[in-house]
Amino acid sequence: MRTITTSGLVLAAGGSSRLGRPKQLLPYRGATLLDHVLGVARACPFDQLVVVIGGAADRVRARVDLGGCDVVVNEGFGEGCSSSIAAALEVVRGDVLVLLLGDQPGVAADSVRALLDGRGDAPLACCRYEDGRGHPLAFSREVFGDLRALHGDKGVWRLLDRGPTTEVPVPGRIPRDVDTQADYEAIA
Repeated sequence: MRTITTSGLVLAAGGSSRLGRPKQLLPYRGATLLDHVLGVARACPFDQLVVVIGGAADRVRARVDLGGCDVVVNEGFGEGCSSSIAAALEVVRGDVLVLLLGDQPGVAADSVRALLDGRGDAPLACCRYEDGRGHPLAFSREVFGDLRALHGDKGVWRLLDRGPTTEVPVPGRIPRDVDTQADYEAIA
């Protein structure tokens, strides 16, 4: 039986238009917000770690430890998360792709492990928190073509809604995204 490989994908290409400054570089727990998320990703059972940058890419490269990551620059980051996923798929080697958000520092490595353990061989899987569905998300290679065809920021959720999607129970509430100053203050 062939070993299943897993690629982690951290989406960190956004232009931070609502925040007004690069959220990837916000100070967080002694480093930057993106450093923290990548640290969590490095603690996960990934065979490959991919990070997509775009907005403030040069500043991110200068300030964030991208060691051990396959870095993809999405020049079309203004077109939404779907464009970053499509750009990343060019380098993804895994049979399963786990999607993490670079602005969601509350996701734990334990949640990723639970998702991978609980998805079985489902082509689509997400975490089911106490208050709803959330990241991280998992996709098998058989749906990579569907991922490539998505558009906008909510395309991945439309794919999950079409399903069938396995929902893996994870304790706690959906981790907060950092989109605004108030979001940042709430997690700082």
